[in-house]
Amino acid sequence: MESAVATQLPLPNRIGQQLGIRWRTMLANREDQVFLLLSLVIGALVGMVVVAMIVLTERLGMRIYPVGSAAWRRVLFPIGGSLVLGFLLVRFFPFARGTAIPQTKAAVQTRGGYISLRTVLVKFFCTAASLACGIPLGPEGPSAQIGAGMASVIGRYLGLKPEKVRSLLPVGAAAAIAAAFNTPMAAVLFALEEIMGDLNAPILGSVVLASATSWMVLRLLLGNSPLFHVPRYSLVHSSEFAIYAVLGIVGGVVSAAFTRFLLYLRVQFLSLPRKTVWWHPVVGGVVAGLMGWAVPQTLGVGYGYIGDALNGRMVLKIMLLLVILKFFAVTISYASGNVGGILGPVIFLGAMVGGSVGSIAHLLLPTHTATAGAYALVGMGALFAGIIRAPMTSVVMIFELTRDYEVIVPLMIANLLSLFIASWLQKMPIYEGLAQLDGIHLPQHGQQHAEATPGKLVVNLMHPASETLDATQTVSNTLQQIQSSTYRTWPVLRESRLVGVLTLDTLQQAATRGDGILPLTRLIHSQDFPHVHPDHPLYVALERMSRNGLRMIPVMERDDANRLSGIITMGDVLAAYGVTDHTAL
Repeated sequence: MESAVATQLPLPNRIGQQLGIRWRTMLANREDQVFLLLSLVIGALVGMVVVAMIVLTERLGMRIYPVGSAAWRRVLFPIGGSLVLGFLLVRFFPFARGTAIPQTKAAVQTRGGYISLRTVLVKFFCTAASLACGIPLGPEGPSAQIGAGMASVIGRYLGLKPEKVRSLLPVGAAAAIAAAFNTPMAAVLFALEEIMGDLNAPILGSVVLASATSWMVLRLLLGNSPLFHVPRYSLVHSSEFAIYAVLGIVGGVVSAAFTRFLLYLRVQFLSLPRKTVWWHPVVGGVVAGLMGWAVPQTLGVGYGYIGDALNGRMVLKIMLLLVILKFFAVTISYASGNVGGILGPVIFLGAMVGGSVGSIAHLLLPTHTATAGAYALVGMGALFAGIIRAPMTSVVMIFELTRDYEVIVPLMIANLLSLFIASWLQKMPIYEGLAQLDGIHLPQHGQQHAEATPGKLVVNLMHPASETLDATQTVSNTLQQIQSSTYRTWPVLRESRLVGVLTLDTLQQAATRGDGILPLTRLIHSQDFPHVHPDHPLYVALERMSRNGLRMIPVMERDDANRLSGIITMGDVLAAYGVTDHTAL
């Protein structure tokens, strides 16, 4: 019957149907081979797209800032560009902000590998426009999301299973980083170490294939030119190891300060009224424009100036000035919501910090130290390890830039100390902190909850919240509203977004203190309120309710921590374990 119907179809439809059947058969029988072939195709396509973004950004930048252009352009275009892009981001493309690494990790770990084609296109053009205007951020993070998004779109279009689509995302991300940084081995490690969080991931072969393919496409289209021309490294005296240790300590302090200040600024911008969000990027544009007017080296990514520092063509005063100015320009530009990543700026800061330490050391000990360029090179790795918290990627990246084994030991000394100091001074890594501020709660590495028995998960017992509180209401009005309620704990919402949890005791204590006229938001002192996620086992919900003295806890999605998915009560959990609880909620 089916064959009879098939023969009645037009010829193009019959051919398409037959090809579809053959594709599904091949996909079922040779899934691993198909996955490797897709990795090759994705690597080539992503390489071409990243090259296109590099060329587009450079061409736009040359038109906006032609050689010998007036100084007013360095003020006008960062401000005007951030104003226009800020409006577009708020009105049409709110998902295109920021570095995109947390969003890519969320797509891998919580969204089944889903990244829309719209996200890819918008991220491409907004990043190119932002960087061309002189916003001091980098293209590497957005490139990773673009590459991962292309892999996601291709995988879904070809009908791959969700777990296979998910596995393609780090493949696309590695291909993008390989083309953006011209470092294929470091791209593999970054995709596994940062995106996947697992250096032993079974997709290693596919990631390597895509990274190498993308790198070859970059070389074919843009030539065999490295990102930086680095002089050969040489250790002048064994006492330099102590100076590299000092550089590691300085790098750790700067890394912790950068991370802490960026997260602090992001919190401040997020706490402003929602109606002001469209002009937040303008703050970054104004800062970048004024700094660019005074010191042009602060505009854009600044790869050319990194090359100057590596080759000893930059004086100490300028490098120290750029450390300070770029520190504030990058943190303010990113925290205010401009499009771009932080990987490139981190390398810029590292080169200036290392070059400054090396210049000072060379002034004090000219016969026992190398030139400042060697220290700038190690400084790049030290800040990458301290801020990004990816030490293995840092070591391999610097090695790929130099092709010199002698730099490995100084680099490992500086990286280790920088990572240790930064982790000690700032516990939360930068991408994890940014993810949480964006409402993304990623599972911890290795957190599998293997001991949870089938059916003993929050998702199986959660139910809609029948009672919620409005964050704009006063304490007195709220107490009147809940007089007849059987609950003692409520989720608090503001504009349908979850902002916290309040108990009856907290409300009554506030009224007793004479704070009855205060809105409920004044009683919520932290964004890190008790909650669980649908994939948590029930014992996690029980432990968190017990620890916080609650009999109800809200359930939130991992990729949107301010969206209330439901609630789970103490009675629900106890009943699942065969214990009856009749106490109040």
